[in-house]
Amino acid sequence: MITAYILVTINIFCIYVCYVIAKERGANTRFWGWMAVLFGPFAVPFVCFAKPKPKD
Repeated sequence: MITAYILVTINIFCIYVCYVIAKERGANTRFWGWMAVLFGPFAVPFVCFAKPKPKD
């Protein structure tokens, strides 16, 4: 039971990390938040290497 709480906590942390990184890079925060929900820690490296939104 405690393992489930740890996994949920890690997943919530990954959602926050993906959101913050996407916001700083100008990417779609909602998309990267959902990627973190679905893939957990595996989404973090991908949001780091995703192309930033071009500046207008």
